[in-house]
Amino acid sequence: MRATSRVTRVCQGAGMSRFVIAFALVGCTHAQAPGPTASTPVAAHYETTTIALPGASVDGVGMDYLLYDPRTSALWVPAGNTGSVDVIAVATGAIHRIPGFATTEVERRDGAGGTKRIVGPSAAALGPAGTVYIGNRGDASVCAVDEVALTIKACGHLDAMPDGVIYVAARHEVWVTTPRDQSVRILDATTLAQTARLAFDGSPEGFAVDAARGRFYTNLEDKDLTLAIDLATHATVATWHPSCGEDGPHGLRFVDGDGLLIVACSDRVETLDVAHDGRRAGALATGDGVDDVDYDVTTHRIVVGGAKAGTLTIGALAHDGAITSVAVVPTAEGARNGVAGPGGKVYLAHSRPGEIVVVSPVP
Repeated sequence: MRATSRVTRVCQGAGMSRFVIAFALVGCTHAQAPGPTASTPVAAHYETTTIALPGASVDGVGMDYLLYDPRTSALWVPAGNTGSVDVIAVATGAIHRIPGFATTEVERRDGAGGTKRIVGPSAAALGPAGTVYIGNRGDASVCAVDEVALTIKACGHLDAMPDGVIYVAARHEVWVTTPRDQSVRILDATTLAQTARLAFDGSPEGFAVDAARGRFYTNLEDKDLTLAIDLATHATVATWHPSCGEDGPHGLRFVDGDGLLIVACSDRVETLDVAHDGRRAGALATGDGVDDVDYDVTTHRIVVGGAKAGTLTIGALAHDGAITSVAVVPTAEGARNGVAGPGGKVYLAHSRPGEIVVVSPVP
């Protein structure tokens, strides 16, 4: 299936048409982080296109966590209510469907008056070479999928619905957040058998691994806390207060080398310095409706979609944790959970129409 074009250009600087300037002004606002900040880079032009997903119902395609796999140059899209995972070759836009994942009907948790929705595969995580892990809410499973053959290899089942999934290479484990029963599950990465259950006084949300310090990071969304957990002992070794407010902290990304933990709040992102007891090192305001955040290690850019605002915010991350605004690109209301891809592209899940919104820099 080919991408459909819905182009919006955004830039900063002089010499723009009125149409471009109207959108460029959005990208010219800057949220200053505490402490010294780098000078704001000049933003490139950006354009948005869409990729329609197969099998959309009247409710679209339910999506949560996406994955860009740099080993195969493919975007993995767990397409919940369709019972499949769509794998998109980013160079061509061609879509390969992996069917056969279980789905189930659950009560909505979005204040929709007791109506129901279909859930299924919802998370994808890069595993060891040859493997991508898929978390499935439809049958509370985590499955290993061959990233080249695109076939399901093995599955393990939990007694609670999985949310976030991440591979911990140093321990050959898969860590899974299960917020509905306030726990994190640890699985053997080969057999996908559960080896431990870590209980918390709150709902774990977000996930990141710090290999150098041997830590797993997660938030307690309903407590407005961020936790550092020792990978070996499973003890909580630090508790920090990102001060996201009553909505709590959501997604996390860890920046190796700089020791910075990026925390997504509902209307901004913050950086915590893990080497200095989680000191708040920087912040950047974003459009409202943020759930997850991603970081592009090649460009040192933070990318975050605001679903309520219908915008993608791009920020430059300095080594000291300060964040400087690069651009705010109009996308679509409901577009969220962007992941960074090659060439500065960002892919966002847009569930209602059943599409991926692609934001691309234009020289």
